Amino acid sequence: MHTLREGRLKTDMTTSVHRTQSSRQTPAPVLLAFALMIIWLVLPLVPIVVWSFAKRWFFPDLVPGEWSLQAWQYLFSPVSGLGKAISASLAIAIPVTLLSCCIGIPAGRALACYNFRGKRAVQLLVLAPVLVPGIAVITGLHGIMLNLELNNQLAGVIVAHLIPALPYMILVMASTFARFDTEFEAQARTLGANTFQVFTRVTLPAILPGIVIGALFTFLVSWSQYILTLIVGGGRVVTLPLLLFNFVSAGRNDVAGALGVIFILPGLIILIAVARFISGRSGIAELPSRL
Repeated sequence: MHTLREGRLKTDMTTSVHRTQSSRQTPAPVLLAFALMIIWLVLPLVPIVVWSFAKRWFFPDLVPGEWSLQAWQYLFSPVSGLGKAISASLAIAIPVTLLSCCIGIPAGRALACYNFRGKRAVQLLVLAPVLVPGIAVITGLHGIMLNLELNNQLAGVIVAHLIPALPYMILVMASTFARFDTEFEAQARTLGANTFQVFTRVTLPAILPGIVIGALFTFLVSWSQYILTLIVGGGRVVTLPLLLFNFVSAGRNDVAGALGVIFILPGLIILIAVARFISGRSGIAELPSRL
């Protein structure tokens, strides 16, 4: 009798394990949708990579008739202007990201954790740069920059890039703080932690994934800006998008393809790094051990 019960127990446990494993398997439609999404995202990049190594590629040929490294050799030569364009893009995108963090973190907390008069109006103003057509914003912004004498300058371009980049940081931080329990901060204060300790040991670990994601968005938004840089910079501030458009307009598809690969590479690297960072970290789960 005892042996019969043990046999039934083992059978039930085996059945439970098989059910758990089968429930963890990803359904085929989900895998298919994911594969289609990857193909949809990667497929447009294939011609760019091929063009960067093509010397002659005419319609209707599926592959170039002649391959060459001339485009890459030209890009890395001193006359291409690639180094200056990368330096200008970084000199704009990094300050924009840092300023967006300094403004977006407290703004996101205010929108998520506090109720005040005019809150909906503020939310609408935050979304305005995303909703309003860009050409309308640029027209008014150019006049302001002229009055402030910030046109054709790097500082003016940085201020201009904050307009489309800052809303992403604020919205991401508002979503992050909406899931943050402020009771953790209260408990830390009752244990004698000061304001700086509460922020560095309690708040920051919990909101760090949101900060990284928001910083990624703002960096990429600034990195890819073309119209704002052209209008406010007046053609004197040459970033990677401006240099890329110049080669496209000149019909140099090979150089444009090579420059396009360089242009999208930082975004892919940052995206992969942040995805691994977020997947291996849970800030709120670590709070009790930090307290």
